[in-house]
Amino acid sequence: MVDIPKQYRVALPAWIDDELADVPAVIPGRDDRMRLVHRLADRNWREGNGGPFAALVAERDTGRILSAGVNVVLASGVSSAHAEVVALGLAQTAVGTWDLGGDGMPAHELVVNWRPCVQCYGAAMWSGVRGLVVAGEGPELEEITTFDEGPLGADWAEQFEARGIEVTRDVLRDEALAVFRAYRKAVDADGIVVYNARAGAE
Repeated sequence: MVDIPKQYRVALPAWIDDELADVPAVIPGRDDRMRLVHRLADRNWREGNGGPFAALVAERDTGRILSAGVNVVLASGVSSAHAEVVALGLAQTAVGTWDLGGDGMPAHELVVNWRPCVQCYGAAMWSGVRGLVVAGEGPELEEITTFDEGPLGADWAEQFEARGIEVTRDVLRDEALAVFRAYRKAVDADGIVVYNARAGAE
């Protein structure tokens, strides 16, 4: 019989407890939710867990925080362990179902510090969230960080809206860019690993 792995583990880093120790269970304002996302994203790359990305899942109307996620690709060795995937998976674990938009549930939204990459686009779309809140969109993320976000169509937001997922853009955009610039400076100075698709190379 072939001997293959039967599970893999993706977990939040231990420092997340320190960052969330002073965070209330309910954050009513979207700006405040995004401020927390930026804070987590900035610490994440500095701790060496992965890229400068973080996400929250919250009840849209009340602001009750259901889960948080950061990018743990480097820490876990799993290429799909992006912040959105981690936050959504933990939220689904918390409610006990894959569908965050199921009957009787409050509307949930995903708050993330840039428009999702192609992987997280699908993960968000199929998660059951009813809202997506992003700090920004456009080429700046790729230009600053050199991450390859994949071939996402220009109608990405309209495709969410067509499926009943409200998209809110440009929430504390400049703060997101500041985190990306700090990350890029460290990449250039310290040789931090930027993991990417190979774009056709070998």
